[in-house]
Amino acid sequence: MIRLLAILDRKLVRDLWHIRGQVLAIALVIAAGVATMVMATGTHRSLEETRAAYYDGYRFADIFAYANRAPEAMVGHLAEIPGVARVESRIVDTVLLDMPGIVEPVRGQVLSLPEDGIAALNAIVLRRGRLPSANHPDEVVVSEAFAEAHDLLPGDAIQANLNGRRRDLTVVGVALSPEFIYAIAPGDFVPDDRRFGIFWMGRDALEAAYDLDGAFNNVTLAITRTAVEEDVIRAVDDILRPYGGIGAFGRDDHPSHAFIDGELDELEALTTVVPPIFLIVAAFLLNLVTGRLIDTEREQIGLMKAFGFTSYGVGWHYVKLVLVIAFLGIAIGFAGGYYTGRGLTALYGGFFRFPFLYFSLDTATFAAAGLISMAAALAGALMAVRRAIGLQPAVAMRPPPPASYKRTVLDRLYLTWAFGAEGRMVLRHMLRWPLRSSLTALGIALSTALLISTLFFLDAMDEMLELFFFDNQRQDVTVSFTLPTEDAVAADLLHLPGVHAVELFRSVPARLINGKLRERMGITGRDPGANLTLITDVDGFDVALPSDGIVLNDALAEDLDARVGDLLTVEILDGRQPTLTVPVSLVVREYVGRAAYMDRTALNRLVGDGQVASGAYLTVDSDRHDALFYDLTHSPAVEGVSRRRASFETFQQLIDQSMGTTVIVYIAFASLIAIGVVYNSARISLSERARELASMRVLGFYRREVAILLLGELAALTLIAIPIGCVMGYYLASLMVQEFGNDVFRLPLIVETSTYAHAAIVVVLATILSGALVARRVAKLDLIAVLKTRD
Repeated sequence: MIRLLAILDRKLVRDLWHIRGQVLAIALVIAAGVATMVMATGTHRSLEETRAAYYDGYRFADIFAYANRAPEAMVGHLAEIPGVARVESRIVDTVLLDMPGIVEPVRGQVLSLPEDGIAALNAIVLRRGRLPSANHPDEVVVSEAFAEAHDLLPGDAIQANLNGRRRDLTVVGVALSPEFIYAIAPGDFVPDDRRFGIFWMGRDALEAAYDLDGAFNNVTLAITRTAVEEDVIRAVDDILRPYGGIGAFGRDDHPSHAFIDGELDELEALTTVVPPIFLIVAAFLLNLVTGRLIDTEREQIGLMKAFGFTSYGVGWHYVKLVLVIAFLGIAIGFAGGYYTGRGLTALYGGFFRFPFLYFSLDTATFAAAGLISMAAALAGALMAVRRAIGLQPAVAMRPPPPASYKRTVLDRLYLTWAFGAEGRMVLRHMLRWPLRSSLTALGIALSTALLISTLFFLDAMDEMLELFFFDNQRQDVTVSFTLPTEDAVAADLLHLPGVHAVELFRSVPARLINGKLRERMGITGRDPGANLTLITDVDGFDVALPSDGIVLNDALAEDLDARVGDLLTVEILDGRQPTLTVPVSLVVREYVGRAAYMDRTALNRLVGDGQVASGAYLTVDSDRHDALFYDLTHSPAVEGVSRRRASFETFQQLIDQSMGTTVIVYIAFASLIAIGVVYNSARISLSERARELASMRVLGFYRREVAILLLGELAALTLIAIPIGCVMGYYLASLMVQEFGNDVFRLPLIVETSTYAHAAIVVVLATILSGALVARRVAKLDLIAVLKTRD
């Protein structure tokens, strides 16, 4: 028995060498699935562990709270809250900056540092320079991203507006902070390192600048592992409410932490959707190859059984064939996944600006990818192996019955005559083997679908940006005020240089509660008939704000499990801080952010304020921006200014950086699979028809005519498969849309005609390349050796 097994092992080596091209192509398909799984899982795990170590090492706080002016004595009361481990008060405010090379005012957030420079929470990582000196109140440390965006170095000067007074600040250091892995300006969705930066100054300097001697306006807390965050937040709010507290919040509502969570969720979604699809295609391909290989070796299987090999021995032989191919693919996938994962992690690490980076791939990741791939490979080959086991020697040693080449319906209708003699031969061969032709077409269709389901990300991102920045928003400039301002400010804004139109808006921080679900969210109030910023659904139709009730977008409604007609408890976190009950009037579907809208008059009435605004949308002459921004920068009533075009460019750059590389990697893997599928189909057809093609050569057919018969069938099946693959790709894309999305943006299901065309071009090019390789083999057919095959 051992000797017989050794004989089968030698046959296995010969078989593998004989179909080495197909083995490599299938192995690369498996490798693509393994590599995507290892890459995505490893990158996600590494970034999670790096963030956790960063948070722990530099004491990222668990709870954050703002107040107008709270006495320092309140820190002791906050520390007495059950579950609080550490408390640190500080001063935080917004500043406007004059930066060369940027037309509009640049915003910043300034935070106080203890005079000894050692923060109990949210410690900074000094990357260059030193900490501010107590003897020099105008010294600042600037965030690394902002410093790099403006080429700032220690010793450089910055002009800033602190509490309405112009100050010349001197940069003495560059730093990172776990609190600002992403520095996102208030009201923005994404970070913009050129237009928003973080600055740290000494506590005494900021107390003097903001008249907060012996007081604070911001506090951070660390809690114990057993503490209930919601109970601590409630206690913090009770203590700070008399001092203008505007609602404490945890990490989940912290802009930087929430944004990184969204990025990691995207990566996790790609991990759970794309690799399984790749492995399913690999399993199908293995079934196709193994099954057709067994069909071509019927006589060999019969001889092996006749010479004493058991059915299970023969079956194990073909299982080993599959295992060798799978092992090769897994090995390539492990190497490819490791290096692409390491590169992708480094890319994300630079994007997130971690001070250090862990790349972690544990044994479990490799084991899971290997076992899943092996299971997929074996499942794909199971039916073919069972067929080999079930073949009886007497049946297997007889050649299969020839196909019946009777006239088909197309022949009787004389529809085949339009194809010429060679075309009719191709068509008849496809019709005589409908299952074989269908499986080949299905394999090519699946590869087309994979390409479409990855390329569509580019279409979806373009559509999302177009809808949000150009359909929904038509203003040129957005101005936010330091304090709520009476509507008369609209007339003042109209007198500024180049301003054509003004629309006011109100923004109120609130906590929306539906049962046990709660979300901290700003409610935006807009006037009826406003046309500079529109609420537009995904179909492009404008949505009118009802005069009463609240409008939620679908992302926020889903988080709150809220539907039209539900009553929400709304805790206003500003001013008198009333608690209200407001009905949900409408839910609209949007692709960017989470949002709640109300009629501005109704919102002001509920809050208890007069007719006031938090900011304004402006349309401005493009050649008057400089003059306008100069006036706005020097106004103490203005907290921030942003341009729509600049926000669009920033958002686009962010998506390109965060998703672009990952999507390109997946597109490359999908293209590799397409080539593998088409090449395997061509090689299998050549193996099956080698005797037939050799016979035609002996009968006098030219090489070109013989090659046309083989390649014509491949071309026909490709043309049939591409439309089917387009339909399958659309549904695969819809599956990815369901799995993909976060609080920053969701993807629309948009597949452009160009995407279908690009996928089809890749498949056609793969067909041409495969056809060229196979045509060379047809030209080199050993006619005598092939014709010696026994019938």
